[in-house]
Amino acid sequence: MKKNERKIKIASISGARPQFIKIAAVSRVIAGYKEIKEVLIHTGQHYDQNMSDIFFREMEIPEPGYNLDVNQLNHGAMTGRMLEKIEEVLIREKPDLVLVYGDTNSTLAGALAAKKLHIKIAHVEAGLRSFNMKMPEEINRILTDRISDFLFCPTVQAMKNLEKEGFHHFDCKIVKCGDVMLDAARFYAQKSSKTSTIMNSLGEKNKNFSKNNFVLCTIHRPENINHPRRLSSIVDALLEISKNTPILFPIHPGTKNKLEEFNLIGTIIKKNIMLLPPVGYFDMLELLKHCRFVMTDSGGLQKEAYFFKKYCVTLRDQTEWVELVEAGKNFVAGADKQTIINYVEGMPHEFTDFDPLLYGDGNAGKHIIEEILKGL
Repeated sequence: MKKNERKIKIASISGARPQFIKIAAVSRVIAGYKEIKEVLIHTGQHYDQNMSDIFFREMEIPEPGYNLDVNQLNHGAMTGRMLEKIEEVLIREKPDLVLVYGDTNSTLAGALAAKKLHIKIAHVEAGLRSFNMKMPEEINRILTDRISDFLFCPTVQAMKNLEKEGFHHFDCKIVKCGDVMLDAARFYAQKSSKTSTIMNSLGEKNKNFSKNNFVLCTIHRPENINHPRRLSSIVDALLEISKNTPILFPIHPGTKNKLEEFNLIGTIIKKNIMLLPPVGYFDMLELLKHCRFVMTDSGGLQKEAYFFKKYCVTLRDQTEWVELVEAGKNFVAGADKQTIINYVEGMPHEFTDFDPLLYGDGNAGKHIIEEILKGL
């Protein structure tokens, strides 16, 4: 960089667990460029130690320059409050570009604030579609894509989705960069092997939870936990599956509240279903390495299962990761007890035909920053 050359300033916005993982991969790349200054804005969407602080600490993400502390609100109020506070920060910082990730309220609020201030927007994980407009995430990702200047797609399918929607007619740059979560998984999996003690502690608590002999399960989406019939059906399936294979269930605070509200928590506390508080990223990587398979309604965990060559039963009616379904590695079961059980019982024993480049080459963060520097 020349002596009088101005630094490029990027404002990176995050607020939820999956975004912390993605931002870690890209911020690590940004740190290698002297010509870029990054300002981290944490909206506070996930705000407690287990859902936020531990990720910044473990993954050595730089301390956020701003923590907006917006949480525990309904969608409209949360998005509006974030928009207001992010706008104040952007006016103060005057970044050249705002970098947003995924499909949360933080993503949409950051993109809207930037657009109204005529600041360029880069959307990481663009082009994903579940084709379910009842999902708030679907609304967030579609609107964010439409107003972004750089659209960084993790997969070929994401590129096709944007093409079908006519994005080649819009004033934006569309790039297939690969998946930043793959970058993170590869980099941090080496560290987690040395620092995480979760597998040893599980064995001490219950000898049933040995390596490669348990199911890793997470549930948190509103369409599951807010509806007693769906949540009860999933719980019934877990109880049946746990008769043959132990289930480890790191439980989201919102899920725990709903299980208690619907009088299901007593049913699920069995010797073959172990409930844990939310775990950090390093512990989750170790659980992924050593589980038999995954059951989840999480978008990110579906991919992470594939990164570690594990089958996944998706507890949703649709998934944006259709390439995993087409590859026979992801089974979309919804919330029907018998469908879930049938997929588990019919699951292949061996994980074969693994395409290591399905989600890129593990250098998505580098590709993203290179394209941004060329385009600014």
